[in-house]
Amino acid sequence: MRYENRQIPEGINVSTEHPLKEFSALLLSLVVLVGAVVVGLSVLAAYAAPLVPFHVEQKIVEQTGSDWLQADPLSVEQQAVKQYLKTLGSALEANMELPEAMTLTVHYSDSELVNAFATLGGHIVIHRGLLREMPHENALAMVMAHEIAHIKYRHPIVASGRGLTVGLALAAVGGFTDSSATGLLINILGSGSMSSFSRGQESEADAEALKALLAHYGHVNGAADLFKALHDRTEPSKLLEFFGTHPADRKRIAAIEQFSLNISQGSTQPFPESVLKAVH
Repeated sequence: MRYENRQIPEGINVSTEHPLKEFSALLLSLVVLVGAVVVGLSVLAAYAAPLVPFHVEQKIVEQTGSDWLQADPLSVEQQAVKQYLKTLGSALEANMELPEAMTLTVHYSDSELVNAFATLGGHIVIHRGLLREMPHENALAMVMAHEIAHIKYRHPIVASGRGLTVGLALAAVGGFTDSSATGLLINILGSGSMSSFSRGQESEADAEALKALLAHYGHVNGAADLFKALHDRTEPSKLLEFFGTHPADRKRIAAIEQFSLNISQGSTQPFPESVLKAVH
């Protein structure tokens, strides 16, 4: 049998299609695939986020040392305010039936920001600027119970976005709690939990907060007074921070007032003198 080494024809590995056409087709396919994955993750995030164990969320947040956990040393007066906030938060929490493994940490920030927020890992931050605008304790209790409700229903982790949800899910499944990549993911995307929640989440948190106030005080009088006070007394520029994360349209205030129609009225509680002195 005779063998011969035939020459390979020129261009055998070259497509007859124009390179740019092939590139465009591949690029389009990639875009479609990525888009489908992004949409799928966006839809699944809200359902997947609450499945991440709360203790995993807490541990990762603690390891990243997020900016909102860092605070200057508090003075004696500021420590008294923080203790007051912790005591009030604990009293409200006792009426809200949080899951057994869920714990809360209340932070007091001595800043002029007119704001309060709940974020990942069960952390609640109250700024001095907001306390200065509070007309009484009941208004503060409404805000705190509202933030506690956000944590109860795992709203911060849902609001933080699909990237953080996937990162935390991987950490829970694979034990990547020491991963620097996961920490970076928390720092970049975790601030999403401090941005505005959906209207449905806000309404859910309001409803839970009102029930907590009713159980704690025996009435809900003054629950909407903060929103009215801010509109009446605060400079418009200072409202942006609070209302950017706590929309207070007429429907929301009306829903709070509607809840109290068939409930006996009661007196609002003033702040302790030590708290008033420290925040003003």
